[in-house]
Amino acid sequence: QVQLVESGGGVVQAGGSLRLSCAASGRTFSSYGMGWFRQAPGKEHEFLAGITWTSGSTEYEASVKDRFTISRDNAKNTVYLQMNSLKPEDTAVYSCASKPTKYGHYSKWGQGTQVTVSS
Repeated sequence: QVQLVESGGGVVQAGGSLRLSCAASGRTFSSYGMGWFRQAPGKEHEFLAGITWTSGSTEYEASVKDRFTISRDNAKNTVYLQMNSLKPEDTAVYSCASKPTKYGHYSKWGQGTQVTVSS
């Protein structure tokens, strides 16, 4: 199985930036791609961005496309989420997840990291 550990969360002022990391270990060869999600209190789980390990192909949720950037470092088995121009409404628990195939579901999840954006 793939184990995922997120880091990089914290408190930042509105307009600031954070970079989240997601380190994968274990059977990483079984992972086709990775995604970042977030969940704010009282809101649904929200997909933010995804990337494939092999080609680095990316996809984004429209509302964050201009501010967030997903990237990966295959040598480190790590995926990043660079978040710029943060807003108070970006406050949430951010999680990374792995999916085994192109059309598969995200099935392995990290524990999440809290991001708080103060106004």
